[in-house]
Amino acid sequence: MTVIDATYLKCPLPVLRLRKALEAEAPGAVLELITTDPVAVVDIPHFCHAAGHEIMAQLEKGHAHHWMIRAGGT
Repeated sequence: MTVIDATYLKCPLPVLRLRKALEAEAPGAVLELITTDPVAVVDIPHFCHAAGHEIMAQLEKGHAHHWMIRAGGT
């Protein structure tokens, strides 16, 4: 599983890193994204919905959010 560490990166960098990683994966692949930017809780779901990716889980661990995202067919 690919892990994208976007801790301490501010908007729009977490979304851009996620998009680049998803483009390199086959549909159905699962990635983990780690963010600390408070805006990511709005940006990541918006991006995934618009691009056809599925958020399987979002967990808050300390000051970080861990996202499990399944790549869509786009």
